[in-house]
Amino acid sequence: MAVTERDSVPGRRPLVVFLGSLVVLSGAFVLVSQLLGVSMVALAPAYMFTPMLAGIATCVVGSPSFEAAGLRFPWERVRWLAIAAIVPIALVLLGIAIALALPGVEFVPDANPFTGEGTEFAPADPADQPEGPSLPDWPLNLLVTIVAALIAGATINAILAFGEEFGWRGVFLTELSPYGFWPASTVIGVVWGLWHAPVILEGYNYPTTDPLVGVGVMTAACIAMSPVYTYVTVQAKSVIAPSILHGVFNAFGTTLIVFAQGGSELVVNPVGAVGIAVFGLAAVAIAVRGTPSLTREWALVEDPDTDHAGTEHGDVDTDNSVHSTGTEPDSDDYTSDR
Repeated sequence: MAVTERDSVPGRRPLVVFLGSLVVLSGAFVLVSQLLGVSMVALAPAYMFTPMLAGIATCVVGSPSFEAAGLRFPWERVRWLAIAAIVPIALVLLGIAIALALPGVEFVPDANPFTGEGTEFAPADPADQPEGPSLPDWPLNLLVTIVAALIAGATINAILAFGEEFGWRGVFLTELSPYGFWPASTVIGVVWGLWHAPVILEGYNYPTTDPLVGVGVMTAACIAMSPVYTYVTVQAKSVIAPSILHGVFNAFGTTLIVFAQGGSELVVNPVGAVGIAVFGLAAVAIAVRGTPSLTREWALVEDPDTDHAGTEHGDVDTDNSVHSTGTEPDSDDYTSDR
């Protein structure tokens, strides 16, 4: 069946439902915060599920299906779950290296990322030091931190991150897919960044910076991160992969400001200039390697008995990904991997 002009652009209704639901749900949290006098930072774990709820509302309305939005376990691409866990570790370590090359930034090898002991964030009175495990000396303390971040990031953090990722990289990505990999990633990054505004305006991530500047920097960071998240999502054909990436990044990202201390919080920060730089480099690597084609069927598993040739921009497809070839495959060409 040939692709028509109508099929080549996103449907307005699902996008309106998703964004409208997101605004209503986010606004409800802000209202509760104001009425009850509870900070949005305290409500953040629950707030993280608003994109998921907006995504569910969109699926219930009729488009896309939950499976088409990546709600599936990638049995045939499990390695991408491991890659999703390793990528944020590698990028944060690269960020530490970049930060240490900046003037005024000091390497603090014996810091404890769990308690803040040995950092500029530690309380002046040792009695106020939060309880936490003691760590061995460098570099074993870094190794222990990596292991802990992988465990926490792939479990409890991933569950919380799924609250965001089913919305961002599941439903929203699917509805924006006709625009292509880079435009879709950029739009998601902008909305993702602005969605953080209620907590950023309270000083989260950038406590000493003008709140509006913080929102702008966070939005820039989300735009930089978005292509990497999109790439992992499409390659895994599952929103579980970006949930793990997101969870591990949240668990490990603070090590950047623990081991590399000093400098502006807008620069030496996993969601500051250093973080933007490392994710930007990763995005460049994706562009050089070749971006995967992005269609509304990105999450559906190709029938192994069907041979689909052709890739976007002439890339060689080594993962049997679904690609747009000028025609729309019949529904029988795909099977549901439940």
